[in-house]
Amino acid sequence: MNLILAPNLSDPDGFYDALIKSHEGLSDEESAAFNARLILILANQIGDIATLEAALKAARDIEEGV
Repeated sequence: MNLILAPNLSDPDGFYDALIKSHEGLSDEESAAFNARLILILANQIGDIATLEAALKAARDIEEGV
C-alpha cells in the first residue's frame, strides 16, 4: 500500500486554519471527541480497510521515529 505522505493539500494553511477554528471554544475533552468524530468521518470517506490500516501504521511509525 502506497500512501501519499508528502504534502498533498491544495491549501494546507486554509485547512489548518479551518481545523483550528473548529476547535475554538471546546474543552480538551470536547476537542478530543471532535477529533475522534473527524477521524471516523474521514475513515468512512476513504472506505478501504487496507488503506486505513496502512495509514494507522504510518502514523504510529512516524510517532515512534521509524
